[in-house]
Amino acid sequence: MGQYVRHVFVCTHGEFCPFDGSADVHRLLKEGVAARGLKKSVRVNKAGCFNQCGNGPMVVVYPDNVWYGKVTLDKARRILEEHIVGGHVVRDLVYDAPPGPNKNGARMSEINAARDAAGTRTPGES
Repeated sequence: MGQYVRHVFVCTHGEFCPFDGSADVHRLLKEGVAARGLKKSVRVNKAGCFNQCGNGPMVVVYPDNVWYGKVTLDKARRILEEHIVGGHVVRDLVYDAPPGPNKNGARMSEINAARDAAGTRTPGES
């Protein structure tokens, strides 16, 4: 067995997950684990892109190999309580996609349009 019972990764980098609140999701999970005294058995890390752009924020839980997409703060609370603490996969929140990149072009376009309107996207970004 590895160092941790569960290792949780939250995409906090790239062009899309941060726009959808991934930093807040990461913070909620990390603080929730700490508040429950689980820091020695559960590790919550920031992660780079999972190549699922437009389907985030993405949260991946290992060794369970469970992926969650479009994670809001409410969904993160459920993942924390039911999966990370309780040990039961939150079936209705599972991100089920074929292996490999699965980009949501429509959502990516929405985010880019919002970033363009706000003047926060630099030339050359997707």
